[in-house]
Amino acid sequence: MSALTQEREQVVTNAIREISHIATLPEVTVKVVELVENPKSTAQDLNKVISTDPALCSRILKVVNSSFYGLPGQIGSINRAIVMLGLNAVKNIAIAASMAKLFRGGEIGPSFSGRELWAHCNVTAAGAKLIATSIKMGLTDEAFLGGLIHDLGLMVEMQYDRNKLQEVLRQVGQDAKGVPATDMLACELAVYGADHQDFGSVLCEKWKFPKSFSNVCGYHHRPLELPHDQRQLAAIVYVADRLAAESGVGFRGDLVSTMIEPDVLDFLKLSSEKLAEIGNTVKAQAKEMANTLG
Repeated sequence: MSALTQEREQVVTNAIREISHIATLPEVTVKVVELVENPKSTAQDLNKVISTDPALCSRILKVVNSSFYGLPGQIGSINRAIVMLGLNAVKNIAIAASMAKLFRGGEIGPSFSGRELWAHCNVTAAGAKLIATSIKMGLTDEAFLGGLIHDLGLMVEMQYDRNKLQEVLRQVGQDAKGVPATDMLACELAVYGADHQDFGSVLCEKWKFPKSFSNVCGYHHRPLELPHDQRQLAAIVYVADRLAAESGVGFRGDLVSTMIEPDVLDFLKLSSEKLAEIGNTVKAQAKEMANTLG
């Protein structure tokens, strides 16, 4: 696994030091993350933290009651959600649901806005959950959260220097369907001195997220560069990112091609038939998925 060069690390560190809106997690999210890391945390602990934020409660229940969880009947309380889905699942949903406010931001030209990026991240999250469920590796809720946060680095770039992001987008160029003409990561490196994978990875470290989420942000375009035992979540999100881009919903300016490397599918033991089935589901439900945590 390649580490950031000293120059790139300095660029990223400076950027995150200078922004405040996104570099500081909501207080309730910090408390939920602490619960995630504490093996002694209980359902009562989680319910107590979440109950301090009624809007967060509402968003969590919206996710729990969405079609891709397929639970019988409507779940009306956090305690009931924990009983039905488990403590770990609701922890991850809570973190995900508290992220929406970090993606608020005006449009930067016709091809980028925080709202469109959030829509893409929601579709990616739902797709990642479907993939994790399909391959039966027990990472469904981590996959959902990983998909949701994978492009956090783009919001760091917008908060840090909108003019530079405008220049990146100008260089990238996008057609009417949002398909870029050239590689966004290369343009980011030329303009910022680092790319959105770098910014997202370091932000996750600042937030003290588990290493697997830092890896998702830092390697979702190149998961096979991670050590074999650390690449699973990033590989799932890599595939989901491309399926989300294929859906036509939300931002896709960082993907010139949505082709999926066969080596990634082999690593995940995901057959082409199963991939096509998941892809069709994502495409059919993308608009609904985009509003999961709207």
